[in-house]
Amino acid sequence: MKKFTILSIVTASLLSVATANEVTNQDSTIGDIIKTAVKETKVTPKLKQIRLEETPIESQKEIKSDVFDYKLEAKKVAENVWCFFGALDKPTKENAGYMVNSCYIKTDNGYLAMDSGPSYQFAKQSYEVMRKIADLPVKYVVNSHEHDDHWLGNDFFKKEFNATLIGPESINKNYKDGDKTRMYNILPENAIKGTHIIDLDQIVKEAFTLTLGGEEFRIIPMDVKAHTGDDVFIYMPKRKVLFAGDLVMNGRITSGRHGSVMGQLKALAMMQKLDWKVLVPGHGFITDARAMDEANLYFKLTKERILKAIDEGVDATEINEVVKLIEFKDKAMYDILNAHNIGFAFDELEMLE
Repeated sequence: MKKFTILSIVTASLLSVATANEVTNQDSTIGDIIKTAVKETKVTPKLKQIRLEETPIESQKEIKSDVFDYKLEAKKVAENVWCFFGALDKPTKENAGYMVNSCYIKTDNGYLAMDSGPSYQFAKQSYEVMRKIADLPVKYVVNSHEHDDHWLGNDFFKKEFNATLIGPESINKNYKDGDKTRMYNILPENAIKGTHIIDLDQIVKEAFTLTLGGEEFRIIPMDVKAHTGDDVFIYMPKRKVLFAGDLVMNGRITSGRHGSVMGQLKALAMMQKLDWKVLVPGHGFITDARAMDEANLYFKLTKERILKAIDEGVDATEINEVVKLIEFKDKAMYDILNAHNIGFAFDELEMLE
């Protein structure tokens, strides 16, 4: 009875499978039905489950090796000028260094790029976006200063187009391939992988005009320390567009670790004298006539308040209690950078005669 009962249960189960798959008909024998049901159930749920259990591990390996997706979108800021605007943040694994602004200017003969970004992959992905706008080569890349979030994408443009790389001497002097700069230490592996440091082709010592495809670019170096020791900015006189690099930031606090308050004020005064309608900051989203307002106020107040504090006998240990620049307390990076900036500025301004 037990054998019959088990056989009955198995047969009933197989019949159920066969019926569910609509394989039965009036002429089928019980043997035909069982054979059909067995055929329909060859891949068992258990075997499928084993495969599913293996898949997540393989998928995780693939995800780790995939290239970081910067999810870039180009914003048109002027005729023939598009920029990628990074987050108002420090570089993190989550933004992979996309907290910097970089731009492309389209000419009849190709693009000029202003700052190539924090990695090879950033430069590659930004060009893929621009290629959909106009399938043109990048002829020149201009780097605004030596901070590596602005120029580690250079290698892509050199390999892809043999672009001429232009910028400050500090990049060639202070960095070589293999150096683990800030981006190498912060960015995730799938963003920084493949990024190499290469030398610039042309060092900017004096202002000069570069003409490309009907567009005119005035490449202007600072002759004093400002944001860094040798900043460079671009002015397009015909289009009245200015690319300021980190000499101008808005929406966030600047970093004064390599800079000078007096030099920054000189740089801002120089740019104010130029006839521009659009100014692209190194960090920040404001590009209209208000673009420089925050930077001007920040450095003006820093200078005035620290000099006043020095006159009143405030020393380095007390300066951050006296000078806080609370007007900027709601700006990004204030809590991280402002106190340091005040300290750096005090050291500089204390030495003024």
